[in-house]
Amino acid sequence: DRTSHDTRWWGFGLYVAASVVHVAAMVFGLDALVYPTKLLLMPALTLAALVALGIRARSRVGALLLLAIAFSWLGDGAGIFFPFLDDELPAMLACFGLAHLAYIALFLRALARRPLPRWALVYVAWWVTMIALLWPHLGALAIGVAIYGVVLGDTAASAARGSRITAAGGAFFLASDPLLALLLFLPGVSDALTGPWVMLTYTIGQGLLVFGAVRLLTRGER
Repeated sequence: DRTSHDTRWWGFGLYVAASVVHVAAMVFGLDALVYPTKLLLMPALTLAALVALGIRARSRVGALLLLAIAFSWLGDGAGIFFPFLDDELPAMLACFGLAHLAYIALFLRALARRPLPRWALVYVAWWVTMIALLWPHLGALAIGVAIYGVVLGDTAASAARGSRITAAGGAFFLASDPLLALLLFLPGVSDALTGPWVMLTYTIGQGLLVFGAVRLLTRGER
């Protein structure tokens, strides 16, 4: 029954609410709420995916989607989950790298519904531009960031093979990382200005990727 099936999408409303609260906490300087609400984002998205997928969550494809969300959660909370490290950045990049690889595996195989569109070549131009801009400031992280950038671009391009929703999600997810890179590596970039935009694009991107993936799994929509 389509009506009863549609009731499964309420979890994404919960994720949207959590995202709004988190971004608002950043905008209004409510520091005590910023990190706790950040750590609630991926669990809320996991709940949304589980409720909407139902028994399909037990499939290999469903498990891979949940794995991508789980690695994203570890990346979000790298400072807490890896307290033994002097610098959380490498752990954060590693966790998000694994999340991106899981998304790539999903959209290149199980959720590929259409050919790679020609406009996806813009991601090559994006990578060249970002590396040229950041390279003088990356130091020992230069090679790692360059490789990570390739993975980011691959995620966005792969997501374009799923549906219009996942293509938009991949683009927003990609947009969050250059903003974060500017904040981390370029001197003089304001956290107050950049931080909320990082999380706004990140939450939209993750939400659309998962929402679109679940729709492809449950309805086969494009």
